[in-house]
Amino acid sequence: MQTSPLTFEDLYKVNQIVVQAKGWKSAVDEIARFIRPHFIFDNLVIYFIDPNTKHIDTAYARAMGRGKKAEADVSWGETVAAQVCNSGQMKLIEPDEPMTIDRLRRPYILGVPLSRKKNILGTIIFIRFGSPPFTEDQIEFAQFMAGEISLLIDDDLRSERLDELEAQHHIFRLQEDFMSTLSHEIRTPLGFIKGYTTTLLRPDTSWDAHTQREFLQIVDNETDRLQELIDDLLDSARLQSGRMQMNFQVVRLDAVINDLIMRMHLHQPDMVINLDCDQPLNLIEGDPVRLAQVLQNLLNNAAKYAPGSEVWVNIRNIENGAQIDVIDHGPGIPPQYVPYIFDRFFRNPEQAPNVHGNGLGLFICKQIIEAHQGDISVKSTPGVGSTFTVFLRDHI
Repeated sequence: MQTSPLTFEDLYKVNQIVVQAKGWKSAVDEIARFIRPHFIFDNLVIYFIDPNTKHIDTAYARAMGRGKKAEADVSWGETVAAQVCNSGQMKLIEPDEPMTIDRLRRPYILGVPLSRKKNILGTIIFIRFGSPPFTEDQIEFAQFMAGEISLLIDDDLRSERLDELEAQHHIFRLQEDFMSTLSHEIRTPLGFIKGYTTTLLRPDTSWDAHTQREFLQIVDNETDRLQELIDDLLDSARLQSGRMQMNFQVVRLDAVINDLIMRMHLHQPDMVINLDCDQPLNLIEGDPVRLAQVLQNLLNNAAKYAPGSEVWVNIRNIENGAQIDVIDHGPGIPPQYVPYIFDRFFRNPEQAPNVHGNGLGLFICKQIIEAHQGDISVKSTPGVGSTFTVFLRDHI
């Protein structure tokens, strides 16, 4: 293959590709296509070094020339990459075999370190099969290209690290909010339980049967609330650690939701729930107890956050499963909070202060649905209402 020498204009073009790139891999793709008429290579490989284990892993590999049809059999320069990462120095390997040997067995391998501020990020490997040898100008260009790509890789790594730190900060903030909420959520029922039992036990006062029953009913309700909080905490921990057992079986969703609506009416007699199901409804595979838990949580949320609104539960047959929509016409969710609605510990800071919640319910719903290889999402318009959509597969 005849090549033309690289010019300053070519170097400027490479620099512009790097400046305008949206990611280092797309930049390498474009540079590889651009330089190949000037700089012959058959394989181009980039290895990253793990800063903790010092092991190298392939981050990018591309076959463009004579080894393209034999990718599984040709050299990819792993040994040279390891040597470059360990030494931090460029390495050039030229074949000793005679020209009569298959050229795929006679690779010229050029390894250049990818580094930033004396930190070795990895290695870029150029491989030629058979000929020609790498010239001094080409080696210098390879070093220039490695420097440009190192800038991009370092920028991407710092962006990833920043994203990780922001995610950790978000989790820490949610945990702090959760601890504050948890303290309130535990103290409130405990305060009621302690206060009313102490009142009932006062030796200097007697209470009629109606008052005693009223006090005991409050104690019973607050105990249930405390039990629900403890159950949510335990479910959250089990789901996050993968220790929650699922009893998968064939499930009729209409039977699950009908039973749930009957139970909801016992606790929320004024709540209007409208059910609309396709018939016959597709059978799905799932854990009926956990699916009922998800649907109950969605209905409880509608009762809490959209009080007085009728609720619609629509179940539709779709390809490979069924879709459930739980729709209310309450105040809706502000758009800035929708992306976090399924996060652990998240609570809408603008919700009414008298609305009880621990920021675990929707997180648990998402974990259960994902354990079913399904999906849960929400669409909400402030002042109009919210629609929670669950997709469940007919076979897991």
